[in-house]
Amino acid sequence: MLRHGGVTWVTWGRRKKGDSGKFPNGGWARIDSIKSGKWKPWHPRPVLIPAENFMEKDSDGQSHWITLASGMAIQALLAERKGEHRVYVVTVDTPPESQWIHNRWPRLVRLRA
Repeated sequence: MLRHGGVTWVTWGRRKKGDSGKFPNGGWARIDSIKSGKWKPWHPRPVLIPAENFMEKDSDGQSHWITLASGMAIQALLAERKGEHRVYVVTVDTPPESQWIHNRWPRLVRLRA
């Protein structure tokens, strides 16, 4: 989501074998890895992903759709390398009531009015 409220499309991480670019594998960035500096080589910038819901799979591969409260967005980071950009969902520990689904959870943040 852009500061003026617009939206732009960016490739989500490096999620498939053979994806081009010098980016980390996957599509997620744990908050502790960001804070420890592991993402510095990719010049991370915080971005927001507007969404109404997101999906996580449990250990049996079952999909669970979670609805975001009104005014919330998914925190992500924009990674850059040689003019190419990728977006990674920032993850945190799962809330206790949902730990049976997955051990990581998107970081949800309130949008500014």
